[in-house]
Amino acid sequence: MTKRGPAANVRLNRDFWLLLSGRLVSFVGDQAQFFALPLVTLAATGSATQAGVVSGLGTMSYLLFGLVAGALVDRWNRKRTMIWCEIGRAVLVATVVVALCWGRLTVAQLYLFAILTGVLSTLFQSANSAALPNVVPADQLPTALGYNETLYNAVRIFGAVAAGALYALGRVVPFALNAVSFAVSGLSLRFIRAEFQKQERAKARPKLTTDIRVGLSWLWHQPVIRFLTLVNAADNVRYGAGYLVIVVLAQQAKASSVQIGLIFSAAAVGALLGALVSDRVTKRYPLGRIAVAMLWIEALGFPLYALAPNVTLIGVVAAIESLVAPVYMVAMTAYRLSITPDELRGRTSSAISTLTTGALSLGTVASGALISWLGARGTVLVLGAWMVGLAVVTSANRAVRTAPVAAPAAPAVPEGSQGTPVSAEA
Repeated sequence: MTKRGPAANVRLNRDFWLLLSGRLVSFVGDQAQFFALPLVTLAATGSATQAGVVSGLGTMSYLLFGLVAGALVDRWNRKRTMIWCEIGRAVLVATVVVALCWGRLTVAQLYLFAILTGVLSTLFQSANSAALPNVVPADQLPTALGYNETLYNAVRIFGAVAAGALYALGRVVPFALNAVSFAVSGLSLRFIRAEFQKQERAKARPKLTTDIRVGLSWLWHQPVIRFLTLVNAADNVRYGAGYLVIVVLAQQAKASSVQIGLIFSAAAVGALLGALVSDRVTKRYPLGRIAVAMLWIEALGFPLYALAPNVTLIGVVAAIESLVAPVYMVAMTAYRLSITPDELRGRTSSAISTLTTGALSLGTVASGALISWLGARGTVLVLGAWMVGLAVVTSANRAVRTAPVAAPAAPAVPEGSQGTPVSAEA
């Protein structure tokens, strides 16, 4: 493993920038493909239902495969796993490019493409989350995560517009760009010197189900992470429903499709501003105080959507409400990674992502029914009340209120142990 002093500067960390730049290039390609995939599916099938299924299969892959992926990346060499995932995704996207060029794209291929890319993406994301603390020193995690949030949100601001422009150049262009982006990401990983885990697991391994159970047991015995993960999942139900609510409110305000896009660009601008200060805020204030503040700001800000009379003010509310989420995500992720044993990071990261992704999907699915029943403004008020409830219970939780910025690394859990892990939290 590449050695680094505890005070190493992230801005001078070559390995970190290789990791981040590769992911950023891949993220740009993903944005273009995310925009193009449902349109290509519609063109191939003429069915909005088919387009929705293809778009949702990636999320479903995460829900069904996430826990297994986390256990696997704790067993396998994480760097090699990530490189092979990028190669696999590049090949899969290239098959779509070839099929489009030859006019042979089929529904079956689109389904298979969505499932396989979803599986590889799940593996990659699990390994990436687990690897970061081995690329940057523990005391620099908030700074590294802040750079991640800042650059990703910068891409989001112009991502939808750029994706539309690329698709206008030709249906093949977004997919070709994404294939190249995966190749660039894989190449950048190849040049990273740091190892992505402290040591590979021994050859004598317990069952995969035992690995998963050990990871879940460790998480359950961390009171702060357990509670905030459940609250974050509950918040994601609101977030998933909120997307459609904002679209409907904008349409009721006579917004054009371009103006609706600008509302979400405004939200990305707010998130970018929050990401820019996330490092300083995370290092200055305890996690508990940040979590409570974020939930109350969201709880008091979300109902303002129901009062906004025009598109401009809807965009202002979206920007303000998006300010705090990146700060909380940096604080929570830095805290979790700093106390999680290296050999459990893949499993714990994937378990949390599986739960929060499932909650997001639930909110998205439920949003249509809520709007039909209560109307867009009524749904805003119900979701706002939901957020107030989350803020109240979080404020009342002593473990959260006293949670520090970071904690010392927790003791490793013996492989195959089925006993109660020792909590690393006070």
